[in-house]
Amino acid sequence: MTEQFMLHALAAGLGLALIAAPLGCFVTWRRMAYFGEAVSQSGLIGVALGLVFAINTTVSVLATTLVVSGLLVLLSRQDKVPLDSILGVMAHAALAIGVVAASQINTARNDLLMSILFGDVFSVTRGDLIWIFVAGLAALVVLIKIWRPLLSISVHPDMAAAEGINIDRISLIFVMLLAVVVAISLKIVGALVTIAFLIMPAASARPFSETPEQMAFFATIFALLSTALGLLASYSADIPGGPAVVLVLSIVFTISMIVSLGRAER
Repeated sequence: MTEQFMLHALAAGLGLALIAAPLGCFVTWRRMAYFGEAVSQSGLIGVALGLVFAINTTVSVLATTLVVSGLLVLLSRQDKVPLDSILGVMAHAALAIGVVAASQINTARNDLLMSILFGDVFSVTRGDLIWIFVAGLAALVVLIKIWRPLLSISVHPDMAAAEGINIDRISLIFVMLLAVVVAISLKIVGALVTIAFLIMPAASARPFSETPEQMAFFATIFALLSTALGLLASYSADIPGGPAVVLVLSIVFTISMIVSLGRAER
């Protein structure tokens, strides 16, 4: 339990949970799960670009997710094709491009693809931890600063506009925060389950919350506990870390729904 790689994994997972959980509440409130999935899977292209040009994959992933996020914001303003269709096309195209590119670049293809798709939290280094906590802390500070206007936009965009809130600016900042969290989480939980890490804690917290702040608080608690339990289970049973965390989050969500349904019947 005191092995260095396990401590690094726990620190990385808990650091990600602190920012992903409250941000995931806004993803849930704004019904942006498909948006988050498209951005997270675009990270695969960033990994492939990093390998091709021999640059830091974290940097390439962040750059790619930011570009894709901006592109999706622009595409959301057109009315020719429904946004959910565009998100579906981009998510699956990014997944296909990333998998094909990664499979052609590295000789250890299976290990590389598994790491990209499902994360490799136990390979997190001290340098990765610095990046995770610096970027995560910066994202958390920005989220706290825009919390009120972002909440207003999420609840009632027309009223927010009437109050003088710059909706485009706040929405763009939110999308950039989402891109940063995706870049952080790709190595920890992988491209395929990143969006689950964002929305599951929020979905689990919703039945117990009466205010947005309560929901963010409970979501963070659920994310922290699930991350710790998932990584411990992964270490003990020798199963992939990212999916193990998501499995625990699924159990927490199921319990939350059962409790919620039990309350409703009273």
